Amino acid sequence: MVTWTRWWQWRWRRGQGQEHLHRNWGNGCACGPDLCGHPLSRCRPGGAMKVLLLTGLGALFFAYYWDDNFNPASLQGARVLLTGASAGVGEELAYHYARLGSHLVLTAHTEALLQKVVGNCRKLGAPKVFYIAADMASPEVPGRVVQFALDKLGGLDYLVLNHLGSAPAGTRARSAQATRWLLQVNFLSYVQLTSLALPSLTDSRGSLVVVSSLLGRVPTSFSSPYSAAKFALDGFFGSLRRELDVQDVNVAITMCVLGLRDRAEAAEGVRGVTRARAAPGPKAALAVIRGGATRASGVFYPWRFRLLCLLRGWLPRPRAWFIRQELNVTAAPAAA
Repeated sequence: MVTWTRWWQWRWRRGQGQEHLHRNWGNGCACGPDLCGHPLSRCRPGGAMKVLLLTGLGALFFAYYWDDNFNPASLQGARVLLTGASAGVGEELAYHYARLGSHLVLTAHTEALLQKVVGNCRKLGAPKVFYIAADMASPEVPGRVVQFALDKLGGLDYLVLNHLGSAPAGTRARSAQATRWLLQVNFLSYVQLTSLALPSLTDSRGSLVVVSSLLGRVPTSFSSPYSAAKFALDGFFGSLRRELDVQDVNVAITMCVLGLRDRAEAAEGVRGVTRARAAPGPKAALAVIRGGATRASGVFYPWRFRLLCLLRGWLPRPRAWFIRQELNVTAAPAAA
């Protein structure tokens, strides 16, 4: 009897609360389902806090994107070493730098594709363009690449790390051998290139631009080795930024968080498992260049990824339903 009485009391208060909410919403009352009749200052603060939070986030994003001091002329004559330049975002980065008059050293795994990109960069007006084919899976290759760039350009103003190694999605990709290969290409080679180029960047007060992935901030299914490498990048360069600050070394580090849609080559590793579509990213490439030129600490493209990374701190365990919306779950077991 007591249970039914409480249930009817709850129903009555809920109905009255809804009437109260509709009646007073225009007056700014956000007290929710309790009929209090008080002004906003004395009502329950939940609704008001939501409004304030959303307003604050909106103001933050507006201020972040409105405050843009990008000067394209600053990249004219800049000496740039760009990795992963044969396709996708890397190719678009090369073309943007060429239009802006930068001196380029391009590197990627496939020489034929590199030659095509080099030819296009020259047509777009790049004063100097050199290339070196390199497989970052070999530990000795990063040293050769940096030395080649220093010999050709006489120094570096920008080191743009964009190369990517991917593996098929599924449980096979979690083998020790596949993980070791991914870590060499997607993490250790970044560390080697940075260590070797840092003295020149220190002399020129240059910039390190690291093109990473949303999977380096928000883990998802069937990508554990890839996510591990990308999370390692975030930790390494975040720590390095603090070390350089403490040592008064004027080298900027810009971490760029891109999604699968803007890294066309990344889609090959998860084909048939994810529903996300991959596409070339000229706009993503321009966002990376702007972030590096303005010495921003982070770039998020699309912009909503910044909010997603913030929300991950509040909601660390996403429900399985949301994850399944991005996955072809019938194909996932087949990859095992």
